Amino acid sequence: MTDLLFRDDAYLKSAEAKVLFISDSGGIAFDKSVFYPNSGGQAGDIGLISWSGGNSCQIENTVKTSDGHVMLIPADTSELPSVNTICTQALNWEKRYRHMRLHTALHLLSVVIPLPVTGGQITSEKGRLDFDMPDAPEDKQVIEHQLNNLIAGDYCVTTSWISDDELLRNPSLVKTMSVRPPMGTGKVRLIKIGNDNKIVDLQPCGGTHVNQTSEIGPIIIGKVEKKGRQNRRVSLTLKS
Repeated sequence: MTDLLFRDDAYLKSAEAKVLFISDSGGIAFDKSVFYPNSGGQAGDIGLISWSGGNSCQIENTVKTSDGHVMLIPADTSELPSVNTICTQALNWEKRYRHMRLHTALHLLSVVIPLPVTGGQITSEKGRLDFDMPDAPEDKQVIEHQLNNLIAGDYCVTTSWISDDELLRNPSLVKTMSVRPPMGTGKVRLIKIGNDNKIVDLQPCGGTHVNQTSEIGPIIIGKVEKKGRQNRRVSLTLKS
């Protein structure tokens, strides 16, 4: 399996890695990855890889393979590194950082709207959560105000780990009905938002997040759309 460098340090913008194999369609699997693969509703990272001789190629997406590797999808397969080549992976940091800010904002949105989550998506342009919400909120401006107050609270965002069994014994930690937390390796990653005297949110998540909620910046709540008999979709964007 690929060593997930982004999981330990979401702020790591580049790193060297060795090519393990190249798929028939030209996807490149490395022994390590700073690129986050499309999963859990969060878009895959894009960027650039380069190697000796001044060679490089753009990466237009990142995905997971069925056997646990992270595969970088090149925009052009005409020139690729060979197996065992050491490459430098470099993120498109602007897009990744927006993913981190929006993903953390969605965790806080699930606090402001304490209802079961039926789906979600994060791109660099916007984020959204779908809720099991029979009736639309009376005033979305109230939601926006409460969310921005939490963001401005400058809470720490930290990571811890529990076992699969511990998570099974504490099912209330899981807010998402459609996306199950990453399990199967014996341990589950928890994201906590809060300070010593207050836990704002605690839930399993494999995505990338900022270190402090203040990094998110002001949020604008967009449409609240009806998606099915009881589902409502709440979208948000960054003000800047």
